[in-house]
Amino acid sequence: MNDLLRVTLLGLFFGTFGTNLGGIIGVVLRKPSQKFLSFILSFASGLMTSIVSFDLIPEALNISKVTSVILGILLGIICMLICNQIVDKKFNNSKYTHMDTSKGNLLKAGIITSVGLAIHNFPEGLAIGSGFGASLTLGYSLAIAICIHDIPEGISMAVPMKNGGMKTGKVLFYVILS
Repeated sequence: MNDLLRVTLLGLFFGTFGTNLGGIIGVVLRKPSQKFLSFILSFASGLMTSIVSFDLIPEALNISKVTSVILGILLGIICMLICNQIVDKKFNNSKYTHMDTSKGNLLKAGIITSVGLAIHNFPEGLAIGSGFGASLTLGYSLAIAICIHDIPEGISMAVPMKNGGMKTGKVLFYVILS
């Protein structure tokens, strides 16, 4: 039981440290330019797309049938479309309707990214736990890689929310919550 607690605490630390560090970096940045915002969002999108395309999908194809992989991808797309619809509906029926369109779009992008990353963090935790189950070396390697991978995710979540008009404390709360 002691090992289980240690692995849980290590997974929690490494799984949250990178995202929280990225979130802190995102809120500390003073008025980043539109080019920087575009770069951060594009970098995080490219990072995630490459991980999905070159790591996750090939591994899923090794483990399961093509139909299962396609169904999983479609389910993920549908979940994010539903999330996008819910956020759009919330913004259209709330105090945010008066916002500048670009600020509203940034805030929506940050919220949708936050929800997607919160869902995405669950399998990351499973990966770290499984890695430690296989060996300490693999567990630490996965934990450190995921921690580094989570830094731009935290930035890509915090910067749009902050520049969309959300207060710093609330941004950090959502980053930690995800």
